[in-house]
Amino acid sequence: MAAYPAGSGISSLRESASSPLGLLLAITSLVLLIACANLANLMLARASAREREVAVRLALGAVRRRLVRQLLAESLLLAVAGAGAGLLLARTLAHFLASFLSTRFNEVFLNLNPDWRVFAFTAGVASVATVLFGLMPALRATRIAPGEAMKAGGRGLTADRQRFGLRRVLVVSQVAFSLALIVVALLFTRSLRNLLTVDLGFQRTGILVTNLDFTQLHLAARHLTFKEELLERIRSTPGVDSAADAAIVPISGSSSNRTVWMEGSDPSQAKSPWFDWVSPDFFETMGTPLLAGRDFNDHDTPNSPKVAIVNEAFVRQFSTGANPLGKRIWQKAELGRPQVAYEIVGLVRNTKYQDLREDYPPLIYVPMSQLDDCRGGCVDSDTILIRSNSSFAGLTPAVKQTIAQANPDISIEFKSLEGMIHDELIGERLMATLSGFFGVLAALLAVVGLYGVMSYMVVRRTNEIGIRMTLGAGRGEITRMIIGEAGVLLAAGLGVGIVLSLAGGRAASSLLFGLKAYDPLTLAIAAGLLSLIALAASYLPARRATKVDPMVALRYE
Repeated sequence: MAAYPAGSGISSLRESASSPLGLLLAITSLVLLIACANLANLMLARASAREREVAVRLALGAVRRRLVRQLLAESLLLAVAGAGAGLLLARTLAHFLASFLSTRFNEVFLNLNPDWRVFAFTAGVASVATVLFGLMPALRATRIAPGEAMKAGGRGLTADRQRFGLRRVLVVSQVAFSLALIVVALLFTRSLRNLLTVDLGFQRTGILVTNLDFTQLHLAARHLTFKEELLERIRSTPGVDSAADAAIVPISGSSSNRTVWMEGSDPSQAKSPWFDWVSPDFFETMGTPLLAGRDFNDHDTPNSPKVAIVNEAFVRQFSTGANPLGKRIWQKAELGRPQVAYEIVGLVRNTKYQDLREDYPPLIYVPMSQLDDCRGGCVDSDTILIRSNSSFAGLTPAVKQTIAQANPDISIEFKSLEGMIHDELIGERLMATLSGFFGVLAALLAVVGLYGVMSYMVVRRTNEIGIRMTLGAGRGEITRMIIGEAGVLLAAGLGVGIVLSLAGGRAASSLLFGLKAYDPLTLAIAAGLLSLIALAASYLPARRATKVDPMVALRYE
């Protein structure tokens, strides 16, 4: 036997959250790379502005290695400041995420105090970031020959004028990473929407789940009679439209199955569909249509022939034909239970059983009144589903009073079925929210990077723009030239981004519902949004370029 700290030990939360958290780590890493590319562009611009200063220091005998080290130290200061601010922000966000994951009935307790591992990781990230955005500008700034820089007279002749120079490559990478993040965010958002609108086979709203604990009552053999009497009391409560017992509430995560086969088939071909034990009016309460046959009734007793109601998926799996009514299901003798035969008396619509993501499973409903092997937990607890058009805030006190009149020692817990479904989707909501936030942040960083590069290019080419305008180029031509260059960068980034998006979609495929990882519509929407924003951002430098006075531009240094 081993004991683990509750904040970091083994838990179902860690197991279920490992894949989403791994993907979130990859998403945040891409955001970090985009930020580093942005800073690298800024440092390159700063290095170009300091070319003469660096050239003078090199001419006076400064060692290039020392200059690189000094420039890297300046970058390190930025990284350390960012890491410190990030730690403070992370502490606040961590508590927010823990509260986001917690529900009324399942509170998440996590040890969120930073330890040496957190500080070591932060220091490592800051160091890597320093190298990513600081090393190349430092090497570039110190690579210039002193004599060439002096002759340049501040014009910045070392500026990269090739179509895909370093600054442009950085912008392309930002656009590519941003597209991948936006695609993943849209995939998670659309997946959540599909889960919120999936057909459950029953109604989501207006159903109150009442969990009862009979431990203090010691009902023993009276448990069935007491449950039936209590259910009748609840049905007569003002505001209750209908009520029913259920051993297993849909979408609660609970489940039970039995090994069965159809009469006349080979028992060796038996299968194990899900089971649920319910009272009459269960299907009416849940809003599940009865397609054929009858519902359970008061004539279904422990002494009457065993009956069952099956769903459409059961009919397909067991090939019972279009009309399964009157056919018999045999349940295997196991775990101390005898072999039992059920006659199918009804057919209902498919419903979800354990969770929202599953396909409609084969399901057998058995009347709770015929449950003669109920021991332990079945005696000590019960779940009653209540349908009402009234407000639950006013209904729960009335139901609680009715139950207390039956026996004041019954412990009661109320949930709404809609709330249970909401809690079921907390992880999906978190992924959609966080990926959406990081996608928007990445897009903004990429657009800022593109805007910065195009603005810098306009400034560096002021003299050229003046010459073009003097030779007769109109404002429209200048605007098209600038936006055209931005469009080339954007197109290159989108091309690389599509490949990254396909890889990102594949990584997220196990977390999606109702759509493929390679979804053309999602990719088109993401590319369209990013293109629209990026071209709008590039229009501002283009517009500024058209306002250049040719005579001033020709004298621009």
